[in-house]
Amino acid sequence: MKRAAFQDWEYWGRPVPGFGPPDAALAVVGLAPAAHGGNRTGRMFTGDASGDILFAALHAVGLASQPNSTHRGDGLELRGVRVTAPVHCAPPQNKPTPAERDTCRPWLATELELLGPGLRAVVVLGAFGWHALLPALGDAGWQLPRPRPVFGHGAEVTLPGSGAKKELHLIGCYHPSRRNTSTGRITLPMLVDVFRRASTVSGLDRRAPALSDVAHSAPGQTG
Repeated sequence: MKRAAFQDWEYWGRPVPGFGPPDAALAVVGLAPAAHGGNRTGRMFTGDASGDILFAALHAVGLASQPNSTHRGDGLELRGVRVTAPVHCAPPQNKPTPAERDTCRPWLATELELLGPGLRAVVVLGAFGWHALLPALGDAGWQLPRPRPVFGHGAEVTLPGSGAKKELHLIGCYHPSRRNTSTGRITLPMLVDVFRRASTVSGLDRRAPALSDVAHSAPGQTG
């Protein structure tokens, strides 16, 4: 059901593809398109509160051309980063199920494989994405450690290279959902720290502003 604020929008209502260059060195793996965000606009993390803080953090580290993302065609460009998700359709009640995750896993594995040997790091937003990503990486040809690494904010795991696959760094990060940002579980400076680290290990280093130059709260939340 549409929100009143978006009555004039013609909702996308189709699977939302990944966003960013096809040869990205850094991938960002989220959850699923938000009903009134990516599902409405047709682009991952676009037009909702989660995208407000995500793209602000990427911009602060020099990985996005602008700090906000309101609609497709708004001029946003990602630099060496591709944003995707384990589930590409807006799930019922805005929460994907394990069955949806498993059904969509081949798409995630294929997207990771198509990124090729240039992929050097993945930032995973939330435990759901972490648990979905690990088997997808196995399907795409990376060797997974045993026991499986545990998700946590700031958790970092390095998968050794094999054949054409280069060493891959996995970095866990709390999902910038409205609930997590409103409770302070994740803040803009925390996201900036994660992406600064990801920029370094993926070879995308760019000069980032000091944390004192970054707002210490999430950007305005627009729904």
